[in-house]
Amino acid sequence: MTANDVTVSADSTTGEWRKSACILCESNCGIEIRLGDDGRTFERIRGDRDHPASKGYTCEKPLRLDYYQNGRGERVLNPLRRRADGTFEEIDWDTATREVAARLSAVRDAYGGESIFYYGGGGQGNHLGGAYGGAMFRAFGGRYRSSAIAQEKGGEIWVNGAMFGTPVRGDFEDCEVAFFVGKNPWMSHGIPRARATLRAIAKDPKRSMIVIDPRVTETAAIADYHLQVKPGRDAWLLAALVGVIVQEGLIDDEWLKARANGVEQILTVFTAIPVAAYCEISGVSEDLVRRAARRLAAAASVAVFEDLGIQMNRHSTLVSYLEKLAWTLTGNLGVHGGQYAPSMMVPLVRASSAELNPETFPTSPVVGARILGGLVPCNVIPDEILTDHPNRYRALVVESGNPVHSIADSQRMRRALEALDTVVVIDVFMTETARLADYVLPAQTQFEKHEATFFNFDFPQNVFQLRRPVVEAPTGPLPEPEIHSRIIEAAGFLDGVDLEPLREAAEQGREAFSAAFDSALAAHPKLAVVAPIVLYRTLGPTLPHGAASAAALWPIARRCAVANPEGVERAGYGTGPDAGDRLFDAILANPSGVVFTDDDTDETWRRVSTPDGRVNTVMHELLDELESLRTEIPPGDDPEWPFLLSAGERRSSTANTVFRDPAWRKHDGEGALRVSPEDAERVGVTDNGLARVTSPQGSAVVRVEFDPGMSRGHIALPNGLGLDHVDNGKRIQTGIAPNKLTASADRDPWAGTPWHKSVPARLEPVEANDGR
Repeated sequence: MTANDVTVSADSTTGEWRKSACILCESNCGIEIRLGDDGRTFERIRGDRDHPASKGYTCEKPLRLDYYQNGRGERVLNPLRRRADGTFEEIDWDTATREVAARLSAVRDAYGGESIFYYGGGGQGNHLGGAYGGAMFRAFGGRYRSSAIAQEKGGEIWVNGAMFGTPVRGDFEDCEVAFFVGKNPWMSHGIPRARATLRAIAKDPKRSMIVIDPRVTETAAIADYHLQVKPGRDAWLLAALVGVIVQEGLIDDEWLKARANGVEQILTVFTAIPVAAYCEISGVSEDLVRRAARRLAAAASVAVFEDLGIQMNRHSTLVSYLEKLAWTLTGNLGVHGGQYAPSMMVPLVRASSAELNPETFPTSPVVGARILGGLVPCNVIPDEILTDHPNRYRALVVESGNPVHSIADSQRMRRALEALDTVVVIDVFMTETARLADYVLPAQTQFEKHEATFFNFDFPQNVFQLRRPVVEAPTGPLPEPEIHSRIIEAAGFLDGVDLEPLREAAEQGREAFSAAFDSALAAHPKLAVVAPIVLYRTLGPTLPHGAASAAALWPIARRCAVANPEGVERAGYGTGPDAGDRLFDAILANPSGVVFTDDDTDETWRRVSTPDGRVNTVMHELLDELESLRTEIPPGDDPEWPFLLSAGERRSSTANTVFRDPAWRKHDGEGALRVSPEDAERVGVTDNGLARVTSPQGSAVVRVEFDPGMSRGHIALPNGLGLDHVDNGKRIQTGIAPNKLTASADRDPWAGTPWHKSVPARLEPVEANDGR
C-alpha cells in the first residue's frame, strides 16, 4: 500500500452546507451543496456568498449538478482491460498500472517517447490532476499533447502573444462599453457574475453594449448595438469596423505614440479598406457599423470578449487580430475598465517565445501544424495517426477528455484511435472514447476529491479556490494524482531514489522540506521531470484536510509570489521568500477560495512582455490574409449547401459534456435544430417537426424549433448532445453529436481551429414515420 493509498472522506454529517464550485464553465462560481439523508444526493445547491469572485452569484445550471454526481452516466468503478473480442474485463489496480506502464514503455522504447500523445489534462473544473498527468507524460518522453483549449483558443493565443506577449481580458464590471464578438455571456457566462453584470450595463444610460452575432441572442437582445453579421462573414465586418475607426480619425494618437509600434502601416492598410462593400458582404448596414465604431472610440474604456462564435469559425485568427486592433487603436489596454493582462497561477493560454518565433516555431511531426500554447491543433490529430509516416503517434493517453465526441469528424477520430498501438483513458464515465481504449482507469468525480481550476483571469483581484471533497468516493476509483503516481512507480522511474528523507523533512516543517527537496533534485536531476509526483508522495501526506493532491500547488504558489510580488503583497501575503508559502497555506485553509493577487491598473504594462514593452500592431501574415478578403467568395451562397450550420450552440439547456444524464435539461431535451421561420417555410419544415440536416460529412434527423432570432441561411444545433446514458441496463443516446457533421479538414490555416460555427448544410423535411 502506497503512502497516499487512502480515499479522502468528506464530512459525513448531512444537512450542513459544503463549499465547492460549479464545473460547467470557466467562471467556476463558488457554490454550496447540502446533502440528503443518504449522504450522497445533492439535495440543494446555492451560490457561496464567501467566494471572493462570485460572491453568492450563480446561474441556474449548477443547481442541477446532482445529475452529474448521481445521474445515469455509465460510471466506471474498477480498472478495465479490453479483451481480444472488444469486450472489457475488470482487473485490479496493481495489474492495471503495471500493464499500462509496460505498454507505454514498449511504445517509447520502439518508437521514442514523442510517439506517445497526451490529450486532456483537465476539464472546466478539474485541472489539478493535469499537473500530475503532465509529469507522467514527460517521464515517458512525451512531447506532443492537446486539449479542448486547442479547439478554441489557438488563434487568440498567437495573436495575444505577438501583439502583447501575454493573454489579455476585459474588465466588464467597470467598462463604459462592453463589446462581445461571437459571445453570448447570458448563456455561456465567462465574465464575473455574468447576468448581473450584463443587466447593470444595459440599465446604465452612460454605458453601452455592442454585440456581433448572427443570431439575436439573449445578450444581443439587450445590446445597444447588435451587428447581426451573416454566418462566417465576421472578417469582413471587423475589417469594416477597424476601417471606420481609421478613416474617420477615431484613433487615440497620443496613446498609440506612447504605447504601440507599426501604427503607420496599420493606418495605411485600413485607409484602403472598402467599408461600404465589406458592410454589404457582412449583411450589416454601414450606418450601424459606423455608429458602433464611434461609440467604441468615444468611450473612456472598452472591455472586449471574443469567444467560440468566431474562434471556431472561418478566418478565426484574422478576426481575433482585427478585434484587438479595434480596441488597441482606440487606446483601451491598461486603462481602468478596459483590457488588462491578468495574473495567472498557471499560464494555460500563453504562447511561448519559441512559438512566436516565425523561423523556428514548433510544429506537429506529421502535418507540420503550428503548436500554440503547447498544444497540437485538435483537427489534425487524426492526420497525425492515420498515416505510414515514421513519426506518427503510436499511443494515446486521454485524461478528462472525450475526443471521439468533441473533435471534428467523429467517424475519422474513431478510426484513428483504432489504429493506435495503445490507448489509455482516465475518466469517471465510460465515454465514447473510453469504449475504444485498451485500458480504462476510473477517476473520482470532481466532488469526491480535492480539485481546482487554473482558469484564473479576474482583475484587479484574482481568485484561486482549492475545493474539498463533498461526498465520499465509492470503492475503486482513485484521484488522478494517485493514478499517475502508480503508473510512474510501476514503470520504475523512481527506482533507486529514496524518498524517505523527504517524508521526514516534510514532517519537520516547510523550511526543512524546501531544503531537502532542493537537495534531492540536485542529487537526482531526473526527479525534476516528475516533481509533482514526488511532492504528492512526500509533502502531500502532511497537508491538512487530506489535501495530498494539492502538493503540486506549493511550487505554483511560490512562483506566483515571485512573478507577481506587488499583487501578492497587496493581497495580504507579505513579501520575500515566505510570501509563496503563506499563499499556499491560505489556499489550503480557505475552502471558498482566496484572492491571490490584488493588482493596480499599471500591472498590465509590467506584464506586457514584447521585446520593448510596447504593443506590436503589425502581424504580416494576417495583413496578407486581410488583403485576400477582397477577392474571396464569402461563404453561404452555394446553392448546393444553402445553409451554414452552427454545430454546437450554448443554450440554457446545454453545458459541457460531463452531464451524461439528459434528465438534467429542463427544456429542449432532444437538442432541437434552430431555424428561422422564413427558412423553414422555404424548405417546408414545421415547428416541432422532423427534418434531415445534411453536411458534406454526414446527415442526421433532428427535431426543428422555429427561432425568429436566427439569420436567414443560418441553422444551429446545441453543444453537449449526442451522449448516451444507461437506463434499465441499456445505453440510450439523446440528441445529435454535432461532430458527426463536421470535417477535420475545415480549419483555420494558422491555428488549426475548426469551422464548427459555419458548416455547409442543407435541410429537408422528414415524415414522422421515416425513422431516425
